[in-house]
Amino acid sequence: MAFQTTALYALPLAVLGLALWFRVSMMRAELKVSIGDAGHPGLHERIRQHGNFIEWVPMVLVLMVVAEGNGAGALWLHIAGALLLAGRLIHPFGLKAGHAGHPLRYVGNTASLLAMLTVMVCLAVLSLGL
Repeated sequence: MAFQTTALYALPLAVLGLALWFRVSMMRAELKVSIGDAGHPGLHERIRQHGNFIEWVPMVLVLMVVAEGNGAGALWLHIAGALLLAGRLIHPFGLKAGHAGHPLRYVGNTASLLAMLTVMVCLAVLSLGL
């Protein structure tokens, strides 16, 4: 079975994940820091931007694959995928070490949470007939 709808979101998310990883790696090389952040707020910020991406994206994509494999309608998947992609694109711009309440942080995480909830509701409808 092909997971065409989920793949539409998995590819740009993978590119974004690599970009966030690359930003961490470049700063690590620049600062000559192998592990941790060595007290550098900028490196810590980039590590968390990448880490937050890794905390959200795999689980939502797995749930999307499960939903698509169980016959979820494309609309459910597009809503979840678009929310996840938008949230993950926006979030790094708001995750700032000196500004915990940055609006883009809230928008990004809210979009990711809504993506997760969307696909969870979809799975509940499919699995439990709700």
